[in-house]
Amino acid sequence: MTTLFVSDLHLDASRPEVTACFIRFLENEAESADAVYILGDLFEVWIGDDDPVPEHQTVAQALRRVTTSGTPCYFAHGNRDFLIGTRFATDSGLHLLGERTVIDIDGDRILLMHGDELCTDDISYQRFRRIVRNSLVLRLFRLLPLTTRRAIAARLRAASMATDKPDYITDVNVGAVEQEMRAASVNILIHGHTHRPAIHRMHFDGEAALRIVLGDWHEVGSVLRWTSSGPELTTLAVASPGD
Repeated sequence: MTTLFVSDLHLDASRPEVTACFIRFLENEAESADAVYILGDLFEVWIGDDDPVPEHQTVAQALRRVTTSGTPCYFAHGNRDFLIGTRFATDSGLHLLGERTVIDIDGDRILLMHGDELCTDDISYQRFRRIVRNSLVLRLFRLLPLTTRRAIAARLRAASMATDKPDYITDVNVGAVEQEMRAASVNILIHGHTHRPAIHRMHFDGEAALRIVLGDWHEVGSVLRWTSSGPELTTLAVASPGD
């Protein structure tokens, strides 16, 4: 039994080696897994399912080969690709998840999230998040021409990269973590977003708990493998042997 979790790949045409690493991961591991969960930010930017980016189709085809082989693949939206919709899901065979999903692995109830909603100390980001996730704003954005959407996305991306905030602002708030876990009645939370891979052993309400943070795919690939022995965070070499 192996369930695989990844997030924050930020796939982009400017980093083809990361896309190649992800496709190798799908071919070498995912097809033999019980399930694959992608917890957001699969892509660096996503302005709509109608954007004809060749790399998006390459990834969709690779995912489709996995789902066709019989391995279910699930996707939770991230802050970079929350506009991924039903067309891409159909092309790739992905099952779209909500912002919060509880799954069961061997009797363990596990809450899955992307993680940006847990960074409640970043007040300006949370305000921005509420605006851009508003259903009316999303509907209007999708009506804009592709060139306009690309320009808006480029400006937002540049502004995000230029922002320098203290670590405690960009990391999760412990109170928000405990609130989400209590609301879901779980003792295990898996999320990404912060790019700080770790398995945190916690205690709250008198019980042991786990918060597992998935890593990003920049210098190395990052995978959480959940087997009969439990969870293990591992890395993948981005460059293939011989490169």
